[in-house]
Amino acid sequence: MSLPRVHVIGLGPAGPDLVTAGAMQLIATIPRQFLRTERHPAAQVMPHAQWFDRLYESASSMPQVYQSICEALVSAACEEHDVAVQIGAVGEVLYAVPGSPVVAEHTVELLLSDPRVEVVIHPALSFLDLTWARLGVDPVELGVRLIDGHRFAVEAAGQRGPLLVGQCDNSFTLSDIKLSLDDPPSSPVVVLQRLGLPDEKIFSVDWSDLDREVIPDHLTSIWIPEFAAPVAAEFVKLQELLTRLRAEDPWKAEQTHDSLKRYLLEETYEVFEAIDSYDPESGAGATELCSELGDLLYQVVFHSAIASEAGWFTLADVAGAIHDKLLARHQALEQALGAQLGSADVAQVVALWESSKVHEQSRSSALDQIPVGLPALARALKVAKRATGIEGYVAPVDSAGLDFAELDFSELDFSELGTALLKLVDLAQERGFDPEEALRQATDLRIEQLRTVERAGSENP
Repeated sequence: MSLPRVHVIGLGPAGPDLVTAGAMQLIATIPRQFLRTERHPAAQVMPHAQWFDRLYESASSMPQVYQSICEALVSAACEEHDVAVQIGAVGEVLYAVPGSPVVAEHTVELLLSDPRVEVVIHPALSFLDLTWARLGVDPVELGVRLIDGHRFAVEAAGQRGPLLVGQCDNSFTLSDIKLSLDDPPSSPVVVLQRLGLPDEKIFSVDWSDLDREVIPDHLTSIWIPEFAAPVAAEFVKLQELLTRLRAEDPWKAEQTHDSLKRYLLEETYEVFEAIDSYDPESGAGATELCSELGDLLYQVVFHSAIASEAGWFTLADVAGAIHDKLLARHQALEQALGAQLGSADVAQVVALWESSKVHEQSRSSALDQIPVGLPALARALKVAKRATGIEGYVAPVDSAGLDFAELDFSELDFSELGTALLKLVDLAQERGFDPEEALRQATDLRIEQLRTVERAGSENP
């Protein structure tokens, strides 16, 4: 059995000259017509239509407005259908919206999801077409995101830009948009008004003056060319470059996960060195650290590209996996500590973190999944840390009978040396030290001492 039918047309972004011929034909053939708003430059092409502007004044919220419009249209379509079925026809109504029916039209979204009617969408020119032409940008190349000004705080959260904000139709909306950001754009944004009309205006304004220097109307939108650091875009550029290099560079093409292992290790140690040379107070060494972190990131992207070519996982999967893992572990902390999380003891947080990892990885033992390939001191420290989370564990008290004060290192055998080192690791764990880092710094000091001796020798042959 046929359903009542709602034809949805768009009136374009400006005057009657931009209304499509197809829309004009439907206006001429479907008697019962509705306009979402009479406040549109092309509304004059539908002089006999009913409009819903009164709902904007009487409803308590925008969702209520959209729902009321949808109900009115469905009801009208059903009335027309009740009459039409008597002569074997389908009842239908015509609904016109500003711009295009498929761009930022929430009433159309509601109609499409309503099982009581059949909805037919007819293409139309939108304000976006004029916007891209006036700005001279390719929205696909830039990855532009369209945001509803009435839902800016929600839809813009986490976005990196560029953004085009539509539906900026009143001062309250502009004020809400301006105040919703703790870190607003430092560069001016572009205001676009009444595009395609004789009084069209395009001008720039500082973010702080958005609700002071702009007189908004229903044909106002805002272009934000740079919303925040374009993290996603830079990742995509790097990934695309590596894909091309894998195709053009024979060396990169033949690399595997195994062949790249040594480079991953080398880049990690170079990051270590850059961190040692970096001064967070003055910023000295920041450029070098940034560069070395980039080299390390390149290894992650390289491994992801190899796996993607094999069909196993992508860089997006890698990012998504660590995001979900961190979120799940943090939620476990919040569940265990609640409001006390911010002031909790660090040792308690670490123990709970390790506990969540045991559950997450389905480990049968707290000592599972400790990489065998770790440097010996780092592996021993990891074991010591895991041991603190094992119920009933008591740190051993000199199990080998070693007393550092009386120990004769010249008589120390291989087994005793290992036990002595392990005892030092336990001591480091108790005091919150990193034995690997301590040994590295001590070695650096020895190197400097040896170089001093070398210089003295060369000066006094």
